[in-house]
Amino acid sequence: MPDDRLIVALDVPNALAGLHLAEALGDAVSFYKIGLGMLTGGGLGLAHELKAGHGKRIFLDMKLFDIPATIEAAVRGLGQYDLDFLTVHGDPNVVRAAAEGASGSAMKILAVTILTSSDRGDLDAALIKPGTLPDLVLERAARALAAGADGVIASPQEAALIRALPEAAGKLIVTPGVRPTGADTGDQKRIATPAAAIAAGADHIVVGRPIWKAADPRAAARAIIGDLG
Repeated sequence: MPDDRLIVALDVPNALAGLHLAEALGDAVSFYKIGLGMLTGGGLGLAHELKAGHGKRIFLDMKLFDIPATIEAAVRGLGQYDLDFLTVHGDPNVVRAAAEGASGSAMKILAVTILTSSDRGDLDAALIKPGTLPDLVLERAARALAAGADGVIASPQEAALIRALPEAAGKLIVTPGVRPTGADTGDQKRIATPAAAIAAGADHIVVGRPIWKAADPRAAARAIIGDLG
């Protein structure tokens, strides 16, 4: 059985490219992330194809943010696609609306704390209150979980802190910003290796470019899974 702790991000131009990559990875990978960049390239159709046609698990990474009524309606509509995970921003009112929209489905709502491409300078530019990144991530995670999130998205560097929260008992931690040793960090600023992310308390890691840019994506995925322990 493939190790579903690895989620492969299909950050490729369109659904056809995503399907070709999934076919190349074959039974090495059982869980895929489809993000906002794929939405206009047939992302929902690809989600359905991978889920219904290939038996894969699907993480739809939309990072939804809007007024509660709109969030609830959008999440309820997405529930028809039999998705496994869906992301929303971690504001408590957004999380509560998403949880209501997901009721009656098996879809898990994951709250985004602070994007892994952000550092304190980015938060200053966005007028986010003072405080260290770990402290702010921890506070946002606790509030989102208390509001009904099934889990959180956070960098590997904050996973251990979140796992220690009372609110995190039985909840999911999913970590993007994971890079195998020696891989290009790209636009990620808060990163860790796959093994370190799992050791810190993550349930799933998300890896994209180090797999789909590899000469042999299947071998790259297997190597990452082998590193998880």
